[in-house]
Amino acid sequence: MTVLVTGSRGRIGSALITLLHENGTDVRAASAAPGDLAPPDGVTAVRCDLHDPATFPAALDGADAVFLYAEPSQIGAFLRQAETAGVQHIVLLSSSSVLEPGASECAIAASHLAVERALAASPIETTVLRPGAFAGNALQWKWALRSAGAIGLPHPGSYSDPIHERDIAEAAYAALTEPALRGQAYHLTGPQSLTFTEQIMALEAATGRTMPIRHITPEEWKESVGPHLPAPVADSLLRYWATSDGVPTSVTGQVETLTGHPARTFATWAAENAAAFTAEPTAPAGPATV
Repeated sequence: MTVLVTGSRGRIGSALITLLHENGTDVRAASAAPGDLAPPDGVTAVRCDLHDPATFPAALDGADAVFLYAEPSQIGAFLRQAETAGVQHIVLLSSSSVLEPGASECAIAASHLAVERALAASPIETTVLRPGAFAGNALQWKWALRSAGAIGLPHPGSYSDPIHERDIAEAAYAALTEPALRGQAYHLTGPQSLTFTEQIMALEAATGRTMPIRHITPEEWKESVGPHLPAPVADSLLRYWATSDGVPTSVTGQVETLTGHPARTFATWAAENAAAFTAEPTAPAGPATV
């Protein structure tokens, strides 16, 4: 089996490539900028820009399965080329936002829904992974700490179910390699529903560093992220945070269903990434969007 992994520069894609390669699966690392990749020895890097159909034929040629990021702009062309290439199975990285009421009106959910619907209409068998908030979103807080000495949040009491990206990669690996798991949709969460305040407390415990929280208005937050985040996405995040402020999210056991082990805790992620919050940053980044 040959697997094409899109989004190979990301934490999930790169971890999945390593898992597949180490377990003897022929894997192709795909990116819009393959020259920026550093895949394991023996893994081929190919150009696959999900916005550019001209890159699809060469990337998909000979692929049996695909790990696909939910980019809707050229999904029709991608699926047509995948069918032509003989792809038998696609594992889609979607989002749990599609499960929320009014998902089709949410900028974040709508793009994922568009790809899910295109895949549902395709003859290619599809497995859908719907994770909640990535634990790694917390990395963006280090820039706020550096620039302002505090993390500005409009809803510090908003809950989410942060999931370790390694768990998503392992879930994708299981879906790609275990036929009995194929063809279903899985809602993936971390093991705990945590507020932003509780996540920051976990980071403080892991780093030994105080991380002050500054309660800001939604308008102030939206203005601060304006240069980095489209307004519809910012509005969707603010609405979600407002509705989940003080309201714990539901967690599932579907990471364990797929991987055979419980989901990793946010505290585990914080301990593994503590150095990122204590080392001096070398470049600016966009503000947190968790």
